[in-house]
Amino acid sequence: MIQIDEQNLKAGVLGLVFAVVEILRDALETQAARRMESGSLSQEEIEQLGRALEDLGTAIADIKREQGLEQAVQSVRGGLDDLVNDVVEQLAAPFVEGLASEANEFDVALDDSSVGKTVGAGR
Repeated sequence: MIQIDEQNLKAGVLGLVFAVVEILRDALETQAARRMESGSLSQEEIEQLGRALEDLGTAIADIKREQGLEQAVQSVRGGLDDLVNDVVEQLAAPFVEGLASEANEFDVALDDSSVGKTVGAGR
């Protein structure tokens, strides 16, 4: 029979939940920064958004501390961050390779055209 430590299970599940909440908060912060930079928010909206994000961050930190979940969240978050980085690298690799190939072709084209101009200029 498999024995499951209920306390560890609870901490693991709550750690996952809070890690996802933190990731969503980070995404909200990124989106807020983009909207501020684009000028689509008024000064009042920026202040309200800043207070709301700060309050959310404080509430999350308080609950994690009260429930003793800091380590569980950090562990789950580290694993999720690594997973997301791996996925982004895999998705971006063909794009980056394509850009590198185009850059090399562009360099060759520049080299070819400058050689012709140099040769033509010497005549």
